[in-house]
Amino acid sequence: MFAVEVRDHIMIAHSLPGAVFGPAQGLHGATFVVDVAFFRPSLSPDNIVVDIGRALDALRAALKPLNYANLDEDPALSGQVTTTEFLAWTIFNRMAEARRDGALGPYAEGITRMRVTLSESHVAKGWYEADLD
Repeated sequence: MFAVEVRDHIMIAHSLPGAVFGPAQGLHGATFVVDVAFFRPSLSPDNIVVDIGRALDALRAALKPLNYANLDEDPALSGQVTTTEFLAWTIFNRMAEARRDGALGPYAEGITRMRVTLSESHVAKGWYEADLD
C-alpha cells in the first residue's frame, strides 16, 4: 500500500459538556495538528498517490470553517460534542467529499483509504480511518 500524508493545524474554542470531560467542560481553546493520510494499492499513472498541492488546498478548505472558531456557536455542529475523535470524523468527511468532487485531482478515485489524525499535544491524539467508496 502506498501512502502520502499532508499536515496543517487549527485553533479552536469549544466546551465539552459532561462529567467525563472534567475541567474541559468549560469553554477552552485547543490547537490541533491535523494530518491526512491517503492510501492506494498502486500509484496513479503519474506515479503518485495524490497531488500534494491539491491535497493541501483541500485540507485548508476543509479546516477553514473550524479555524479560529468557537465550535459551540457553529450551526453545522449544533448538538454535537466536538471531541477530537468527532472532529477527525468531520474533517474525514470533508476530505472524502473533496475527493468525490475532483478537488484532489485526476486519478484520485484510486485512493481507497484515508486517515485523519488530530494531535492535541505531544502525548495525545485521535483519528478516524476508513475505506472510501
